[in-house]
Amino acid sequence: MTGTDWAGWQQSWDRQQEWYMPDREERFRVMLDMVEALVGPEPRVLDLACGTGSITSRLLQRFPGATSTGVDLDPALLAIAEGSFAGDERVTFVTADLKDPAWAASLPHGTYDAVLTATALHWLHSGPLTALYGQLAGLVRDGGVFMNADHMIDEETPRINAAERAQRHARMDREKAAGVLDWADWWALAAKDPVLADPTARRFEIYGEHADGDTPSARWHADTLRGAGFAEVRPVWASPSDSLVLAVK
Repeated sequence: MTGTDWAGWQQSWDRQQEWYMPDREERFRVMLDMVEALVGPEPRVLDLACGTGSITSRLLQRFPGATSTGVDLDPALLAIAEGSFAGDERVTFVTADLKDPAWAASLPHGTYDAVLTATALHWLHSGPLTALYGQLAGLVRDGGVFMNADHMIDEETPRINAAERAQRHARMDREKAAGVLDWADWWALAAKDPVLADPTARRFEIYGEHADGDTPSARWHADTLRGAGFAEVRPVWASPSDSLVLAVK
C-alpha cells in the first residue's frame, strides 16, 4: 500500500458524491455544529457506515481533540479510510455488518457521545433499520446524540418530489456531459487500481451494484428513533430531497 495517493482517492470520492449532493459540505457543517452544541468539542464519535471516513475527516479537522471509531463492511472504502488515517491514534476502524445483530460487539467502546452517519442507511430496509436504531439507543450515552443525513422522501408530496427530481437530474446530466465522474465511473477506476482492485471486487460480491433499501420520510425516522428510546428528535437541516435528523438520548 506504500505510495498510494490516499488523499487523491479521498478527494475523488468527495467530488463523485458532490455530483449527487452539491450541498454535501453544508450538511456536514450543521452536523458538527450540533455535535459541538450538545456534547462539546472533544467527543467520542462512532462514524457509522463510515465509507472513506468523510465524517471523521471533517470531525478531526474541526475538533482535534475528538476521537472516532469508523465502522463499515465495504473493503474498498475501508482501505481508503485506513490508508488515509494510518498512524492517527485518534481513529479506529472496525469491519462489521450493520445487519448482523452482534455487530456492536466489535466496537472498542460501549458508549459514544455521538453516532454520526450520512448517505448510507438508505442501503437498509425499514425493518433492519428499525432494529439498528434500537441498538444505537444503547450505544449513545445519556445526553448524547445520533444524527443521520440521508435521502428521506415524503410520499405525501408527489408533485414536489417529481419536480425536484427532474431539476436535480437535469443538473446532473449537464455536469456528466462536462466530464464529472458518477458512481459507476468511480468504481470502474477503483477496479483498475493495483491496490484497490481486489477489495473493489470483494465489495461488489458483498453489495452488488447498489442499495435496494428504503428512503422513508424524516417523520418516519423521527418516530422510529423516539420509539427506540431517544427523548428528542427532529430535522435540523433539509434540502429538497434530503434531511439531517438529530436525536438526543
